Amino acid sequence: MTITSHNVPSGETEVKLEETVQAEQPPKEKETSAGGEGLDPKRWIALLVLLIAAFMDMLDSTVANVAAPSMQRDLGAGYAAVQWILVGYQVAFAMMLILGGRLGDIFGRKKVFLLGMAGFTLVSITAGLAQEPWQLVISRVLQGAFAGVMVPQVLAIIHVTFPDRERGTAFALYGVVAGLAAALGLAAGGLLVQWNLFNLDWRLVFLINAPVGLACLLMGPKVIRESKAPRALRLDVIGVVLASAVMLMLLYPLLQGRELGWPVWGYVLMIAAVPTLGGFLLWQRHKIRTDGSPLVELNLFRTRSFSSGLIVQLAFYIGTGMFFLGWTLYMQIGLGWTPMRAGLTSLPFCIGAFLTSSAAMIALVPKYGRKVLQYGIVIVLLGLGGYIWVAGEYGADITSWHLALPLLFIGMGFGLVAAPLPEIVTSETPHQDAGSASGIVNTNTQLGFAIGGALVSVVFFGGLVGNTTASATAQAAELRQELVATAGVSEDRANEIVTAFGVCQADRAAQKDHSVVPPSCAEPVLQGEPVADVLAEGARDVTGRAFASSFQTTLWVYGAIAVLAFFLMFTIPRRLRAEDWNTEGEDDGDADRAPSGTTASAS
Repeated sequence: MTITSHNVPSGETEVKLEETVQAEQPPKEKETSAGGEGLDPKRWIALLVLLIAAFMDMLDSTVANVAAPSMQRDLGAGYAAVQWILVGYQVAFAMMLILGGRLGDIFGRKKVFLLGMAGFTLVSITAGLAQEPWQLVISRVLQGAFAGVMVPQVLAIIHVTFPDRERGTAFALYGVVAGLAAALGLAAGGLLVQWNLFNLDWRLVFLINAPVGLACLLMGPKVIRESKAPRALRLDVIGVVLASAVMLMLLYPLLQGRELGWPVWGYVLMIAAVPTLGGFLLWQRHKIRTDGSPLVELNLFRTRSFSSGLIVQLAFYIGTGMFFLGWTLYMQIGLGWTPMRAGLTSLPFCIGAFLTSSAAMIALVPKYGRKVLQYGIVIVLLGLGGYIWVAGEYGADITSWHLALPLLFIGMGFGLVAAPLPEIVTSETPHQDAGSASGIVNTNTQLGFAIGGALVSVVFFGGLVGNTTASATAQAAELRQELVATAGVSEDRANEIVTAFGVCQADRAAQKDHSVVPPSCAEPVLQGEPVADVLAEGARDVTGRAFASSFQTTLWVYGAIAVLAFFLMFTIPRRLRAEDWNTEGEDDGDADRAPSGTTASAS
């Protein structure tokens, strides 16, 4: 560049210099969202609405568990009806996720989100006003279905609304919300039932959704930007039927297997799900060739970050599902803690997840890539080891403070893994398939939880009777002495009581419904105030130690699954595309890292 100032005043020279420099600079590129549009100035307020909705949906999948005994008493519901109240939500939720994601791609994600929110709010009110068990069952199934329509839009809207440099932060906040909802379900349910505000008892668990839902419905239309697939898509009705059949064949036997005694038809359904899945995949290929509008875009699975991320996610949530359910059983049945105490005990987990979730997405993953996930698994394993030791050391005398440090570590590790996973899986998803990809991610999470719950039925309850018998045998001598010294019975009588007590405890442990008292526990030899008082304390110790042993076994299996997830993480690219994260990061020379604008796919 040459500046000539011959016979030109100095002021004009400066103006010409500035104009020349500006002319030579390239025009500044306008920042856009992933959808190719200008940035939405209301995107952060929209994110708040989306996160509140997601929190409400995820919370409702667990919060009803704590309120179930109150529902059973108030409505006079049988055990089967209570199971449908709990399981119906999960099955309907999982079955609708993939369809819900595709509906957003076709008809508009904002529109479908608001439709799902309106339906979810309405059936939450009907659930809270239910007078008969069947009314509550129907409301819960519809609640799960509307949640399945709404939740996939959250990830999809985040994906297409936020630019690359902000998307990591948005997904981090989503990860925090997901982790808190999973852990706070116990605390929230316990507090709401315990407070019994306005004498509503368990009904408040559902009715509280109404003001939250109405607030989202009022704010959502004003702050959420509409988006859909850029090209016209058709709804794949046959694909919907096949996908729903696969999910039902897998989930219903897994969720209800133990309650139904693991019937043969359950195994038949799960086996039949495999050829049904094959038929679904063949139909999807046919749809791709004919009209290009499949329910699931199979090309997504060619992307390494998507396919490998889904495998890691499934393994991680199988273990997490085992932990949450086993943890609930251990605290509320084994230790006899109130729902409020069990919920408050979860706070260290929540704090740990909160501390690491944002840090993982904003600072750690951009710099260290998949290693952050592996660090998270290591921290989870440290927490599990601490929990196993504490449970074995203190047995029935364990306190919430004993569990605080192990739960803090487990929560921290959970945050490092759970927060980045949704962004890792969907990072290279094309805009037009964002809803479909989001539905698959959420369905995968629910499937992991369902498999984890089924494994609890095998791992936890499978050894509970044996652990109870062993615990009663180990305590027999001490219990016999206590009966002679405190209840004033003879040694022969004490031996008879201890034997009958062991049979009673084993039979109680074998019950599917732990509120049911088996006939062996009503034997006359176990009755009478002095004897009953001694046996009540003995039963507390036996149950606490037996459940601790079963939970220790569950934790060992969770640890093995976590180790498997650790090694599966090597299949995830070390670095995703630089523009998918808040910072460029330094190139470590890894061949798996794709250049900007390309896709790191499996080959």
